[in-house]
Amino acid sequence: MKVRGERECQGCGARWSYYETGSVECPDCGSLRSVGVDDRTAHTDAPASLDLSPHRARFGDASGTLPAEGVDDLKSDLREYVRKRGFVRGGELLPLDTVYLAARELLEAVDCYDRLRDPTDADREYLLDLLAGADDGDRPATADVPERLREARGMAAARAVDEYRSDLLAFLDELDADGETNDAAVDATEVETAPEVEADSEIMSDEEAPAPTVTVAGDDPQSRIAPAREVLGRLRDRAKRVEALNGDVPVADADALVDAADALGEYVRVGDAAALERARSQLADRET
Repeated sequence: MKVRGERECQGCGARWSYYETGSVECPDCGSLRSVGVDDRTAHTDAPASLDLSPHRARFGDASGTLPAEGVDDLKSDLREYVRKRGFVRGGELLPLDTVYLAARELLEAVDCYDRLRDPTDADREYLLDLLAGADDGDRPATADVPERLREARGMAAARAVDEYRSDLLAFLDELDADGETNDAAVDATEVETAPEVEADSEIMSDEEAPAPTVTVAGDDPQSRIAPAREVLGRLRDRAKRVEALNGDVPVADADALVDAADALGEYVRVGDAAALERARSQLADRET
């Protein structure tokens, strides 16, 4: 999705950021009559916050199975949060952040825990640790995930990576399109300055070229597109394999999948070749 991030109310003239509010409604007067006043940028992330404190109060003393009503409310809040989240904000690619990952894992863990016939203290502690820290992006360490609940970590990784991969692929498409537009503008400028071109020729100048829809740091961002797409293909295959196994893979493999996706995002954002190699290494270590 491409949006104009800065909006102006046609009623009172107030300005605000759509990226921050996710709404075209004026925050000052409530009018729905507003216009975008800047260039369009790629954008998939909606404003969302995660507050699990009411659920912590409800489940703090829970033992054995969880109360059904409370579980439904918790899963509803978690689903709403992950549904709103995306990984491109105002034309910038975001990391695969820890709050999103923790929310995904908690959503999976609640289902896994509820299917257990006789939850152990370790199972319950893992679930409550997730609940305690998810809204701050804190998850149990790899070694602390109980064997019977490791599929929650695996499914969370597969689904989070799949969503991130989708946004990253769309981001690369925009980056590629921006590069083609810039090349066309440069070519047009070169033709315009040639002596044989008539003065009234309608040729796009650099100033008239559309603004880029995505932004990255570093030089020659188009050179990152092909290597990133190659790794994205391997990332997709790994995520599908984990999902086909219902997440029942070693926890270290699930964490490596997430690390590979995040490293690939870093490579695209800043052009760090070491990040690209980390992504490849994390995938290769699990493919042997």
